[in-house]
Amino acid sequence: MEVIKPYSTYKDSGIAWLGEIPEHWQKWKISRGVKKIGSGTTPSSSNKDFYENGTINWLNTGDFNNGILYSCKKKVTAKALEENSALKLFRSGTLSIAMYGATIGKVCIIQFDATTNQACCNIEEGDIFSNKFLMYWFVGHKPQIVNLSYGGGQPNISQDVIKSLYVPCPKKSEQTAIANFLDYKTAKIDRFIFKKKQLIKLLNEQKAAIINDAVTKGLNPNAKMKPSGIEWLGEIPEHWEVRKLKYVAEAVLGKMLCNEDKGGYSKKPYLKSKNIQWLKVDVSNVEEMWFSDKELSQYRLKKGDLVLSEGGEVGKTCLWNNEIEECYIQNSAHKVTVDSENLAEYYLNLFFLYGNKGAFDAITNKVSIGHLTKDKLINLKCLCPPLSEQSAIVSHIEKETAIITKTIATIEKEIALVQEYRTALIAEAVTGKIDVREYNVPSFEEDKEYAEMEEEMGLVAEDGEEMGIEN
Repeated sequence: MEVIKPYSTYKDSGIAWLGEIPEHWQKWKISRGVKKIGSGTTPSSSNKDFYENGTINWLNTGDFNNGILYSCKKKVTAKALEENSALKLFRSGTLSIAMYGATIGKVCIIQFDATTNQACCNIEEGDIFSNKFLMYWFVGHKPQIVNLSYGGGQPNISQDVIKSLYVPCPKKSEQTAIANFLDYKTAKIDRFIFKKKQLIKLLNEQKAAIINDAVTKGLNPNAKMKPSGIEWLGEIPEHWEVRKLKYVAEAVLGKMLCNEDKGGYSKKPYLKSKNIQWLKVDVSNVEEMWFSDKELSQYRLKKGDLVLSEGGEVGKTCLWNNEIEECYIQNSAHKVTVDSENLAEYYLNLFFLYGNKGAFDAITNKVSIGHLTKDKLINLKCLCPPLSEQSAIVSHIEKETAIITKTIATIEKEIALVQEYRTALIAEAVTGKIDVREYNVPSFEEDKEYAEMEEEMGLVAEDGEEMGIEN
């Protein structure tokens, strides 16, 4: 594995969480080291003259990619710029930081002139800091930056916080060398991750094909078939029934977020849509909110409940197996409890199929963001084989997809390890823990770089060869 040496001499940075920095580096307040810092605003959405046929880029934090950004989704008109004094035009090369919301701490450097909304803190480059260096500094220190936020429901970093930050840095020429090193290294890592994710996509397609055949056709190839009555699904075994979900299960939409004790309430962990992944639950970051005694009974998850995403990727489903001792749901998720004549694991796989086929999207209420209402969910048409057949189908799927599931889990661990390495490498470079001034950035050779990443990370590439898939 490549070893990059540290600088020869160091000094105390004066920043407790940062420690030492190279002797020749200086510490600058962001507000003193850049040309301009500002934000933007959101023109009134009720005034179509501000948006219709707009030609001026209007950046939102949802566009951010923690890298170089070449386009944004939305535009405003010249009239919006003229009539909204808080709407400023920032030039290409501006660094933008998300100050609040789901993307808090995320960054980008725009390669186009743009206005922005009020959630963006925009920095135009000055004489001290290279914006590319600053971008990597923010990426490498996102947890520390987010910890400086204030507010309960929606933490906010604020422009004042960003302006007051002290960032140790060398001269611009050395900042450029550090940025070039990180450009090369992160591109190498990102291509590796991309190829791994493509492999996961292929494996999931194989998994979906196995699930599709089993949950819609059953295990008897000689069974008589009939039209399902569901246009996209086609025929199903003649003895199967098609019922609305409300006749085979009970659905409950979760509780609206409550951040304060209203008297006699209990603070408990809850799942929201971001905790729900297809066929599995993520409890690595479970938040808490307040519940009344009545709500504790209403919203508590029980082993065997299905949990579906109400927003975002609507219909995304996992099975709750008491991953934590006591857990509830927020209103970005539904819990579905199937009756005793049906098997939750069968419906887990059925909903996975529905998600792959776009069945949830087709029934979603969409204005700007899709939502799967309880009414739409309980009236969803579901296939209902006999219980014994559901059990046999689930066993068949588990057996036939076991290798795929294991391979995907291995690849996901590899990706997580590489992402941790990426973050650590950025932090080390922008704080001077490694000296890359003399690093020779080679030309990029994709196949060679991919193989080197496998070796460099010490990864065991269980990449689906047993499944006949080429990497």
